[in-house]
Amino acid sequence: MQFSLIIPTLNEVGNIDPLLTSIFSLDNLGDQFEVIVVDDSSTDGTPDKVREWQNTHNVRLIERHAQPDLTASILDGTAAAKHEVIAVMDADLSHPPERLAALIQPILDGTHDITIGSRYVAGGDTIGWPFYRLWLSRAGGWLARTICDVNDATSGFFAFRKELIGNITENASGYKILLELLMTGRGQLRVKEIPIHFHNRLHGTSKLSLSHHLTYLRQLIILAGGTVSFYTASRFAMVGLLGVFIDVLIFQWMTGQGISLATAHISSFLAAASFNYTLNTKWSFRLHHSGHLRWGQFSRFLIVGIFAMLLRGAVLAWLIYTWNMPTEWAIFPAIIATAIVNYLGSAFYVFPRTEPVVSTDTRWRVAAVGITCFVILLRLVYMSVAQLLPDEAYYWQYAQHMDLSFFDHPPMVAWLIWLGTALAGQNEFGVRIGAFLCGLITMAYLYALARNLYDKSTAMRSVLLLAIMPFSFAAGLAMTPDAPLVAAWAATLYYMERALLANQSRAWLGVGIAFGLGILSKYTLGLLGIAALVFTILDPVARRWLLRPHPYLAVLIALILFSPVIIWNMENNWASFLFQTGRIDKAYHEFATPRLMLQIAIMLTPIGLVAAILALRSVILRYHQTPRKSLFIGIFTVIPLMVFVVASTSGPLRFHWTGPLWLALIPTIAWMIGQKNVFKNSLEWLTAAWRPMITISLLTYAFILHYVTLGIPGLPYQFLSEHYFWRETTAEIEKIADEIRQTTGEAPIVVGMSKWSIASALAFYNNNHPPLDIRSRNMFGEHAAMYSFWYPSEQPTNRPILLIGMKRQALESDAAERNFERMLIQPSSTHSRAIYRYDGILLRTLYYRTAEGYRGNLTSSSASVATENK
Repeated sequence: MQFSLIIPTLNEVGNIDPLLTSIFSLDNLGDQFEVIVVDDSSTDGTPDKVREWQNTHNVRLIERHAQPDLTASILDGTAAAKHEVIAVMDADLSHPPERLAALIQPILDGTHDITIGSRYVAGGDTIGWPFYRLWLSRAGGWLARTICDVNDATSGFFAFRKELIGNITENASGYKILLELLMTGRGQLRVKEIPIHFHNRLHGTSKLSLSHHLTYLRQLIILAGGTVSFYTASRFAMVGLLGVFIDVLIFQWMTGQGISLATAHISSFLAAASFNYTLNTKWSFRLHHSGHLRWGQFSRFLIVGIFAMLLRGAVLAWLIYTWNMPTEWAIFPAIIATAIVNYLGSAFYVFPRTEPVVSTDTRWRVAAVGITCFVILLRLVYMSVAQLLPDEAYYWQYAQHMDLSFFDHPPMVAWLIWLGTALAGQNEFGVRIGAFLCGLITMAYLYALARNLYDKSTAMRSVLLLAIMPFSFAAGLAMTPDAPLVAAWAATLYYMERALLANQSRAWLGVGIAFGLGILSKYTLGLLGIAALVFTILDPVARRWLLRPHPYLAVLIALILFSPVIIWNMENNWASFLFQTGRIDKAYHEFATPRLMLQIAIMLTPIGLVAAILALRSVILRYHQTPRKSLFIGIFTVIPLMVFVVASTSGPLRFHWTGPLWLALIPTIAWMIGQKNVFKNSLEWLTAAWRPMITISLLTYAFILHYVTLGIPGLPYQFLSEHYFWRETTAEIEKIADEIRQTTGEAPIVVGMSKWSIASALAFYNNNHPPLDIRSRNMFGEHAAMYSFWYPSEQPTNRPILLIGMKRQALESDAAERNFERMLIQPSSTHSRAIYRYDGILLRTLYYRTAEGYRGNLTSSSASVATENK
C-alpha cells in the first residue's frame, strides 16, 4: 500500500516505540508506506525517540517550533508527504493500527475520497473513557452533524486524497482538521466510516483542555457561516454591558412611573438595541462591516431585534406571572436570554461570514437549526403564560370527567391533559405540555420520513417548514385533538413508508400502534388507512403484503387501541359516530371548495400552497425515475385531499381539518428548495420567496403571542374580546356571583350561553371557594356537546340564575327571550361590565342577565344533537 501516515506528537515519548512497533509489524500494509511524525515542540525527548526509528524504518521527523496546533501539524506533514493518499492517527495508542488497512483501501481503490475511523457507527465503541469525556465527545459530534453527514466528525483517525488539502485555507487552525476537510467538500465528497474500538491512552496525559473545546466551537461556527470569534464575542459582550445599563435604567424608570410592562420593556429594548447596533457595526463586527449604514444589513438587524424583543416579553411574563419574580429583577434574566438570540442572530444573519464561502445547503441547515430552536423556545415560554383558549378549557373539562370516549372527540386529548395536569398541576403549562411534546414527536418523525425519502439536508429543511407552517405551529402549542393527531399522522406515515417502501415487516407493528393512537386522537386519521389500501392495490411490490399476516396484525392492534371509543359508543347509542357522520351528511348544501382553498393557504402559508402545487407536479413528473416513492407521496397526499375537496362541495369544513394531510408532501417541498434542475425558474423564485415567508410567519406568531400576554402599545384588544381573557372575566363573574349571594342568601347557578366555550373557561379559571356552580346552554333545550351528557337535565329551583354571554345578542335574541320567559323566573334585562387588566387596560365587555329561579325544561333531551354553533 502506498500512503503517507502522519502522526502529530506533543510529549508522547512513552508511546512512540509501542505505536511504531505495532504499525511496522502489520503484514497487510506492505512496505511502500511512509510514516511522518510532526512534533509540536515536545520537551520530553519525543523527537530523539523518533530519530532512533529513522535509521531502520521509513520514518521521517518534522519539528515545528511555532505555537502548538494540530491542524498546522497535519498541514505541514501533508505538504511533505510523498504519496497521494494521506492517513492521520494520534500517537497515544487510542487508534487501532490494525484498522489502517481498512481505512486506506477505499481511498486506494478510488471509491471514496475520505475514510473515517468512527466510534459511533455499528461495530465501533470507546473503551476506558470517563463519562464526562464520552459526553463531550458525543456533544461535539452531534453539533457537527448539523452541518455535515458523518457520525464521528471529531475523529482524529482518518484518511483522504492529498489533493483535498488544497481546499483548506492557509490560516486554518484548531484541533479538528477532519471537519474542515468535510466542509470544504460542500457535500460532494464520497465519505465512508470504518468502525473502530477507541481506547483511552495508557501513557502520558491528554492535551485537551477547555480552550480546545472553545476553539472547536469557534471552528464549527465559522464553518457554519457565522462570524463568532473571541474577538467579536468579547467586544459584543462589552457593548452589551453598556446596553444593559441603558436598558435597565429606562425600564426601571418607566415601570416606576406606572407605565405598563409592555410599553416599558419595548421602549427600553429599542433604545438599548439602537445603541448596541451603532457600536457593533463600528466596533464589534468592524472586520465584517464596510463602516457605513447598509439598509439590507440594518433591516436584518431590525428583524433579529424584533424576534429578541418579542421573546423577551415572553420571558418577562413567565418570570413575573408564573414565578412571581419582582419586575425590577425579572428584567435581568430576560435581558440575558435575549442577548443570546441577538448575538447568534448578529453572527449568522446580520453580519454573516463571507470567507470562506459557505454553501447554500449549509446555510439552510443552520437556518433550520436556529429557527426550529427558536420556535421550540417560543412555545415553551408562552405555553405557561398565555391563557387557555375556550377550546383548550373544554378539553380540560374532558379530563375532569374522564371516560372511555366523548361525544365530539375520541379520548386521547383528555388522557394527555389528565397526565400533564397530574404532573405539572392544574395550570396552563400542565394542560399544554402534551401538545408541546406532540410537536417534538411530529418533528422527529417527519425528519426520519424525509431522510428516508430524500436525504439529511431535505429532512432538516422539512422540520424547518413544519416549524413555521401555521397548522403545525398551533398544534405544538394549543392543547386540542389536533396536537396528538398531527404527531400520530407523522408517525403513521413514517411506519407506512418503512413497511410499504422499505419492505420492513417489523414496521407494521409501528403502523398498528401509530394508527390506533391516531384514531384515538381524531377520526380523521382513518383517511391514511384508505390511502394505504389504495397504494397497496396499485403498487405491485406492496400488493404482496395482502397475502401476509403483518398488515392484518396492524389492523388488529389499531382496533384494540380504538376499542374504548367503540365501547363508549355502544353504551351511548352510537352518539359520537352519528355526530361525526352528520358533519358530512349535512341537511343543507353549500359549495365551499373556494373557501377550502383559502383555508389551505392559511394552513400552509400562501407560499406553501404554491410550493405544494409545484411539489405535486414534481411527484408526477418524477414518477418514471422513482415510481414507488412518487406513488407513495402522491397517494398519501391526494387521497385525504380529495375526500376534503368532495366534502367541501356540499358545505364548509373546519379550517384546520386539512392541516395534517400535507405532512406527506412537506419532504418534497423541502427537497425542491435544494434543487436547481427541476422547474428551474419556478424554483429559483420559490426558494427566494420562502425566506421572507419564514420571517413573516415567525414574526406573526411571536407578535400574536406577545399581544395576548403583555399587549402591544397602542393596539387595543378589540380583536380578542369574545374568546380570550377569561381569567380576568371569571374574576369579575365571581364578584357578580358574590353580590347575588349577598343579596339573596343563595349562590347562583352560572349558565354559559354558548355551546361549551363559556362554561369551560369559567370552570378552569374559577378560584372561588366553594367554586361556582356552572352549567351550559342545554338548560334551555339547546345541545351543548358533552355538557348535555355531564348535566343532562336541571331540576326546577328557586336558586338565582346568572346568565353569561360573549355577545349581547346571545342574551337578547328572539329565541333566547322566548326560552327565558318560559323557563326563568323574572329574568332581568341585560347588564354589561367592562373588564380591565391589572394595569387599567380595557380587555373586553362582559354581558350578563339574572333571574330569580328556574322553572325547568320539560322538552330537553340529552341525546339530541342540534346545530354546532357555539
